[in-house]
Amino acid sequence: MALYRKYIKREYHHCEVCDLIFMDKSDLPDMVSEKERYLLHINSGNNDGYVRFLKQAIDPAENFMNKSMKILDYGCGPKPVLSEILVSRGFDCDLYDPFFFPEWPNKKYELIFATECFEHFFDPKKEIKKLMELIHENGYLVLMTDFWKDVNQFSSWYYVRDFTHVSFYHEKTMKFMELIFGLSIVYTDNQRCIIFRKT
Repeated sequence: MALYRKYIKREYHHCEVCDLIFMDKSDLPDMVSEKERYLLHINSGNNDGYVRFLKQAIDPAENFMNKSMKILDYGCGPKPVLSEILVSRGFDCDLYDPFFFPEWPNKKYELIFATECFEHFFDPKKEIKKLMELIHENGYLVLMTDFWKDVNQFSSWYYVRDFTHVSFYHEKTMKFMELIFGLSIVYTDNQRCIIFRKT
């Protein structure tokens, strides 16, 4: 099934098994354009709105965190505000981002934050497998990305306007992830934040 966004003419496909919607390979952005777009993001610790946004993931995650945990901010972007918030709360946090902090972690973590990066995955299955290799057994993955709700409204959804957003997830996709990757959902707000435990 192909979905089109008329005023931009990009093509998307819908998996009827897991409800993932993903951009056609021919429309995927190149690395230069992608990085330029990320540098336009106004993300800083002085942006109260952005800090409140991140706390939608941080606050529920704290119920599963302790100060001795090894934590990773995966896909942190050029300004790792989430890790700054965690450090201010007494946690240690490593950084990884393919563009801005590209050194691949050489250890495993008890908890990984992946906030606003899943929508950028060209190959979600491949990227999630890589993430799973970084998480200890019984560790946690804190995922934040807007879930799509109605396929008939997809073409007018604000989240699709960003050309670097190439993969879109439904609540059903999250349930599918549980089965495929050996995860268990321990928290969800049913909108954009979900926390998995690796079983």
